[in-house]
Amino acid sequence: MSKPVVDNFSRAFYPFLHDDQKQPEELKKQLAFSVLEKARESVEVKTSFFEANKETIIAASLDLARAFHRGRKLLVCGNGGSATDAQHVAVEFMHPITVGRKALPTICLTNDVAMVTAVANDVGFDDVFSRQIIALGSEGDMLLGISTSGNSENLMHAFITARRMKLGTLGFAGDAGGKMVEMRASGLLDYCLTVPTSSIHRIQETHVALYHIMWDLVHEFLQHKSLVEEVSAADERR
Repeated sequence: MSKPVVDNFSRAFYPFLHDDQKQPEELKKQLAFSVLEKARESVEVKTSFFEANKETIIAASLDLARAFHRGRKLLVCGNGGSATDAQHVAVEFMHPITVGRKALPTICLTNDVAMVTAVANDVGFDDVFSRQIIALGSEGDMLLGISTSGNSENLMHAFITARRMKLGTLGFAGDAGGKMVEMRASGLLDYCLTVPTSSIHRIQETHVALYHIMWDLVHEFLQHKSLVEEVSAADERR
């Protein structure tokens, strides 16, 4: 952003930083209040989201546990900050830090820079994930796509490819859910978990909590094989 735009943004969201008459101690108090307000908002967004989506989260976690139980794998993708979330998901499943929990096969589709740039250069950025799914995906695998807006075109292409190849599909989105919500309504996406806020930070914070909780649920299900082996309502819908 140019300097005037940055200044306008700062004055709009942090007006107390631009009050030259304000004393240092008063400024510190207002900054402390701002910190606590952000923390409070983060907690409220998470609490509301998980209360509204707990049943869907459990169902999606059960489907993911069933895929792992059957020897399948999880593919994960996203862009920007969501790309780092995708990497984080892969690390959590491949390298569990809790004693006694097994490593589960997960591939982050953002990790291979040579592959991503090759496809982006030769075909187009919209296909950087779908080309990898074609090569790496198998029927019964699961695909997780993460997007704060729910509108990333390369994720839409990825979900369409995954559906064609009979992979299970799961999307994390934010705000109103964007195109992911439309894909869920049309049956191209099995699950769409949307954090209903326009704040990118609050969306990302909730996504982190979401995949940590789902990681824990998957391992809990894997310890109860009778649940994992049952045919769920989600399977019947597909």
